[in-house]
Parts: sequence; structure tokens; C-alpha cells
Amino acid sequence: MPFYEYTTTEQSDCPHCGDRFTVLQKLSDPRLECCPECGGPVRQLISSPNVVSGQAHKLKESSIEKAGFTQYKKIGKGVYEKTAGKGPGVISAD
Repeated sequence: MPFYEYTTTEQSDCPHCGDRFTVLQKLSDPRLECCPECGGPVRQLISSPNVVSGQAHKLKESSIEKAGFTQYKKIGKGVYEKTAGKGPGVISAD
């Protein structure tokens, strides 16, 4: 489901729609015509999409450790081996 940005069409003191707000909606959902908080008129903005190409979206193991996370990869049925971070070297379902 994509995020849609909306802005007010009139001056508003509403803390929700005073400038811009973002809503997670299904593609089939109709556009909002009013602020869900104050009922004031709003319009949908055209925003550039976030597109990730190649392997840029995958975190490096060094970045995972710096962020305080632990990463495991599956090496067998119910068995996972640590590839980055703190924690046990192997996790198994046994």
C-alpha cells in the first residue's frame, strides 16, 4: 500500500493538517477530500516515488552491527547461523 501526501486548501490551525500529512491508503481507496481530524478541505499532492534499484536496499553486515542488530541466515531446516551482531553463533529448533 502506498503513502499519499495531502495538504490543506485553506488556512488551518489544525495540528494534523496545518501543513502536510501522510496517509497509508490502498490504491483502490478514494482520495481524501477532508482532514480526518478537523474536517477541513484537503487536496492530494503529487510526490516522487521511492525506488530502490539493485542491491542498494540491503544492509552491510558492518552497518547491522553498528545499529545494534543481529543477523542470521538459514543453513538448514530450523537451523540459523549468525552473520553479524551479538548473540549465539547458531540457533536451532531443537
